Amino acid sequence: MFLDDDPDYLAMLALVMPENWNVRLFRGPQDCINQLQQEPPLWDADAWTQQQMIEDARTGGAPLIAQILRYWGAHADRYALTQVCVVDYSMPGMDGLQALSELVDWPGQRVLLTGQADEQIAVDAFNRGLIEQFIPKQTPDIPRRLIEILQRLYANASGRHSQIWRATLTKSQNALLRVPSIARDLSTFASEHWVEYVVIGRPFGVLGRDANGHVGWLQLEPVSALDELAGLARMAGVGAAGVADIQAGKKLADPELAQALGRGGKPALGLARPIGHEQSLLGALFQVDAAHSPDPASSYNQWLNRQPRREVK
Repeated sequence: MFLDDDPDYLAMLALVMPENWNVRLFRGPQDCINQLQQEPPLWDADAWTQQQMIEDARTGGAPLIAQILRYWGAHADRYALTQVCVVDYSMPGMDGLQALSELVDWPGQRVLLTGQADEQIAVDAFNRGLIEQFIPKQTPDIPRRLIEILQRLYANASGRHSQIWRATLTKSQNALLRVPSIARDLSTFASEHWVEYVVIGRPFGVLGRDANGHVGWLQLEPVSALDELAGLARMAGVGAAGVADIQAGKKLADPELAQALGRGGKPALGLARPIGHEQSLLGALFQVDAAHSPDPASSYNQWLNRQPRREVK
């Protein structure tokens, strides 16, 4: 969401922002504030739904993977939640920081656009945690710079939601994901393949969905657990050659994914790739077939196509 009193600047933003972004543009601070003040109950409801999935899985309910797939199919309205708000500091009647201060309970990320004379104000606001980023309007090639910053911020999940899903991880899994090279590899992989994803601990991996609704499972396997996975694969019917490939770290099997989906037959095998530089974690990508995926009508692209054209309000 963008708030700026300059209609020409907003019109420029409407043209240069990526077409696959849901962009809303406001000239009036109060209209923008009113819109965002409606969102906290929706964020809370979404967080509660996610927490309930985890609790249900813990108490013997459906596997997490199956619940996440149902959630993606039934809650396309989550795409409407504003992730980032970009506000111009210099506006008549109410400056950008005053506007942002009205958003007490809104959990999204805040960016302040500043003029040359406003930079110290923005620095102070950043140091006080009132904004996540500030960008001088006179920055050379500001559209490109703004897109880069927004892509980075958009990639950061809501802190509250991240905390919810982090609770599904063991201490050793958390430790692996905090290794810088592993975190970097996973972030890059996810941003290249999906528009949304969830990291879970049991089974250990990343479930992601692309803009067209295709679902993938990036299974994560510590090298120290390869023998255990090989044993599971053997019991599930994988042949000796496949078991040997798992033990050697060449392939991974997906018995837990198959179980979560209720998929019969032998587990699939996928080529293993190192995650990070420490040679402690492997990953393999498995596609979830359409029969076990949410309805494509609930995908991000389908939802975006139903939204109104970009216009300044």
